[in-house]
Amino acid sequence: MAAWLAARSLSRDLPAPVFEAGGVRVDTGLPDERRRYVFAKPCEGLRELGRTIVEPFVPLKLCRPAAELLALLPSHWVISSNSWVMGRDGAGTGPSPMPAGYTLGIDQAGPVWSARITDAAGALAASGHAIEHDGVFIYDRIRTEPAHERRGLGRALMAALAGCRRDPASREILTATAPGRALYLQLGWHDLAPYSTAVIPEISPP
Repeated sequence: MAAWLAARSLSRDLPAPVFEAGGVRVDTGLPDERRRYVFAKPCEGLRELGRTIVEPFVPLKLCRPAAELLALLPSHWVISSNSWVMGRDGAGTGPSPMPAGYTLGIDQAGPVWSARITDAAGALAASGHAIEHDGVFIYDRIRTEPAHERRGLGRALMAALAGCRRDPASREILTATAPGRALYLQLGWHDLAPYSTAVIPEISPP
């Protein structure tokens, strides 16, 4: 988990994660997320953060089903997302043809690979990033624009990024929502753990 979060922070130009409270803290500094805490398993540190954090925009994340996370926290916490940490062993499904009318471009900035697929008019159709770091190769911010879904762009994008992997021993990791998970299962990925997120809801002014 630590290697995955370190690679994710490099991919997003964030400060390096730090170990805290039995988990890992990532200082994201975003308007809707000041920092996040990620835990591989339940622990007293997670419970204590649930009791002491009072502001929104500080999610607690646990590699367990949502019900287990909520059971550790006070009642004012709510689940904001259910996703999965996934892995893949071996070479995957190999190259995937680019659908007609689309163009793929790949750039590298330091350790981060960025892939973009554009349509015939030059508009962005799909994009994603990957980074190889400390024994892991992670896929990050994989997205197909709604108007271009169900055309094979996700497969082509993932295949292109997989081709950037240099060390065959690097473990491939990503996080997936339910729709993304369905695609990744078809591409040879498997579930490593549920990935649940709890937050304190923002209170709207009256």
